[in-house]
Amino acid sequence: MNFNRARLGFVAAFSIVWSGLLPNVSDAAEFSFTATNTTSSAITEVLVSENKSDWGYFDIGAGIKPGATANLVWDQSTNSDSCAQWVKATYADGSESEPAKFDFCEEGLEIDF
Repeated sequence: MNFNRARLGFVAAFSIVWSGLLPNVSDAAEFSFTATNTTSSAITEVLVSENKSDWGYFDIGAGIKPGATANLVWDQSTNSDSCAQWVKATYADGSESEPAKFDFCEEGLEIDF
């Protein structure tokens, strides 16, 4: 993955679809996953990396509130990138989750933070 392109892509091209607010986009053959905040602090960033060194992020707007679930959709420009990615969350209280590796090509991927 070219991380200069990826960073721009993460900032400009990723979108978030909040569960229940917009129709399900999985019919559009896009890669997506659900992110559930199981903590007592809002998630302010969801970050991804192939190498745990260079991190890009999803635009999650105002964040993911405690107990909430969001459907995050990858931009089609990332379809040729590796499915195996590290992911972590940053919280409103300043803490971060430990990075964990996931296969983002897996259908129905659900990540609990």
